[in-house]
Amino acid sequence: MAHVVIPPIRRLLTRWGIHPDSHKFPAAGLDIADAGLPPLLVLPLSQQAGAPAQPVVKVGDHVLRGQLVAEAVGHVSAHVHASTSGTVMAIGDAPMPHPSGLPGQGITLRPDGLDRWVQRDVEPYPINLAPEEIARRVAAAGVVGMGGAAFPAAVKLALGQRSGIHTVILNGSECEPYLSCDDRLMQERAGDIIEGARLLLRATGAQHLLVGIEDNKPDAIDAMKLAAHPYPEVSVVRIPSRYPMGAERQLIHTLLGVEPPAGGRAADVGVVVHNVGTAAAVWRALRHGEALTERVITVAGGAVAAPRNMRVRVGTPLSWLVERAGGLTREPARLVVGGPMMGVAVPDLDVPVGKGASGVLALTAAEVGEREPSACIRCGSCVVACPVGLMPLEMANRINAGELGQAEDIGLRDCLTCGACGYVCPSRIPLVQYFAHARGELMARERERKRLDEVRELTEARTARHEREAREKVEMHARRKAERAAAQAAEAAAKASATQEESA
Repeated sequence: MAHVVIPPIRRLLTRWGIHPDSHKFPAAGLDIADAGLPPLLVLPLSQQAGAPAQPVVKVGDHVLRGQLVAEAVGHVSAHVHASTSGTVMAIGDAPMPHPSGLPGQGITLRPDGLDRWVQRDVEPYPINLAPEEIARRVAAAGVVGMGGAAFPAAVKLALGQRSGIHTVILNGSECEPYLSCDDRLMQERAGDIIEGARLLLRATGAQHLLVGIEDNKPDAIDAMKLAAHPYPEVSVVRIPSRYPMGAERQLIHTLLGVEPPAGGRAADVGVVVHNVGTAAAVWRALRHGEALTERVITVAGGAVAAPRNMRVRVGTPLSWLVERAGGLTREPARLVVGGPMMGVAVPDLDVPVGKGASGVLALTAAEVGEREPSACIRCGSCVVACPVGLMPLEMANRINAGELGQAEDIGLRDCLTCGACGYVCPSRIPLVQYFAHARGELMARERERKRLDEVRELTEARTARHEREAREKVEMHARRKAERAAAQAAEAAAKASATQEESA
């Protein structure tokens, strides 16, 4: 077996990134608690990257925990399963954690309190399953990336089978402030994570597994090293605490010294990256036959009375989680689903949590620290902080001038929207918002261009069809005219022949 060379971490680190205050305690020091069952659950139909799931139940149906309630549509999508047993009360618009603040489609479920599971397909030795069967069962369980992106895990596994993957990286960095759900998960369920990661290895055909954990999580590192000890193909690597170390590109570069090409994927350099929570969910899905119906979430922020990590059913409203964390001590200045850097601000506590939600934060005004932006002083701090070597100030200048194409030329599409540039900006310029707006505008233009191309193609096809029909009509007319002329000539020849016979 080839040996994976892990380069010296300190040598690879450049000046990129930031060191925000961690704010991970007291939640990081407490065992994971069970959040329990709220009176109603709202299961979002779009809680993963790709197309929303399509409901397969109707109002009034009684469902069991783990039962399929909405099926994946298209290649990039994921099944949705009931988080408990109960009755389907509604299917339709409901509050959702989306940057627009608009509602989305969801299935409202009233728990019956029994929490009865659907019949599960238990597999004592899932490591013996064929790679294709592992991917199939992961897809059937609705497992998605648990680090926030919520990309369907089975799609990555299938990609690994096609792309010559040699290394699976498990992301245990959890570099965002406040969040400690992965830290606690690694401490309390290290065995599940390592066993799930071994299944990811088998499914992708990779030979090596690297687990990257930031050095501010010593207990998690120890627990993971102990769980990984029997498996020589698994290496737990201590990496520096630096935001955004958890970004795929930064993690690969730190652990392997290589970098995916601009606009490319991790698979282009023979790597697949999964979150530690995803590995644990894969193990539960294959060993115990459990669909993804719950996850661990950090409930924290200065406005929360008793921050901690909780095991939460998918679809639980934020209000229920905040109540289980002792309630609010004051009116929060901002509510966030996810981390403070890359999470989604939500208007109230009515929205439910999805599979990709890693945190629920109620932040005070002091924590938010907003102030009016001022003019750029050209200090270059944003350039130093950018983890992918971009020039945020130049991109912002071009965006403000309406030159989106030029902003794209100098790297707009490579931006991680991690927020590091805005965090260090002394002028408090909302750089990330500029970039997000510009990318959205470019996507809108691209969609419009495609629409116009489709219209042009349809118009050209219609014109070609009309021309072809006209040509065929002319040809048919000419053919019929020739046929009539031939028939008339034949008739005239026959009459002439008959006249000659009569004369004879």
